[in-house]
Amino acid sequence: MAVWIKKHIISLILFIAGAAGGLAYWYFIGCSSGSCPIKSVWYLSTIFGAVLGYLVGGIIEDQIEKKKQGNK
Repeated sequence: MAVWIKKHIISLILFIAGAAGGLAYWYFIGCSSGSCPIKSVWYLSTIFGAVLGYLVGGIIEDQIEKKKQGNK
């Protein structure tokens, strides 16, 4: 478990940041009418932000890995 966490630390950090960003987006901007499916409830906005953060973290980790492979 610790090895997996060490390998994916960037994705995990961006996962948490994305979740916080999604929650902040819902809180400060949101959608009061309820017609916006993602922005109308806090948990969907938080999940959406967390998934986006994790995916961006995966892209960054792949780029870092490719850079390390190229330097060898």
